[in-house]
Amino acid sequence: MGNTKSGAVSKEILEELKLNTKFSETEIVQWYENFKRQCPTGRISKEEFQSIYSKFFPESDAQTYAQHVFRSFDTNDDGTLDFKEYIIALHMTSTGKTTRKLEWAFSLFDVDKNGYITKSEVREICTAIFKLIPKDELSSLANDENTAEKRADKLWKFFDKSDNDRVAEGEFIQGVLDNEVALRLIQYQPLK
Repeated sequence: MGNTKSGAVSKEILEELKLNTKFSETEIVQWYENFKRQCPTGRISKEEFQSIYSKFFPESDAQTYAQHVFRSFDTNDDGTLDFKEYIIALHMTSTGKTTRKLEWAFSLFDVDKNGYITKSEVREICTAIFKLIPKDELSSLANDENTAEKRADKLWKFFDKSDNDRVAEGEFIQGVLDNEVALRLIQYQPLK
């Protein structure tokens, strides 16, 4: 990390993270120490991330979803997450404001990173989300969302677009904010 002493988070990164997250300096330093212990290279590979992520969903197939989450967090496209990317991702998915979370969700759904979401991208992410749902929870899903395809179709209808149209970030955020069902459809919330 540039001109830092080994083992300590740089002042520049510390200040940037204090500005861009709700974490305190003490929390950031603690996160950094844990991060360095777990990842002595200072980076998390996609495979390491998938392994960590899968532990949160032991009864599910989290690999595909974890790949998409990793892609959305790897902002510099180098195939790894550094500490800064990791903390910003943690902040956005856990303590960030709803709009920031939806900005992240848009980046998750924007598989090809072209600034728009298509129905096929919605279907791809809904398929990955569906793999997170344990088999015993599938029967409790509503009839119009008990498959990945139905879930994607239902979500796409909220944007009032034809199958060949695309959705920009602002439209996505507003569409989800305007409808609680859409907000539920873009994520998986365990029943337990």
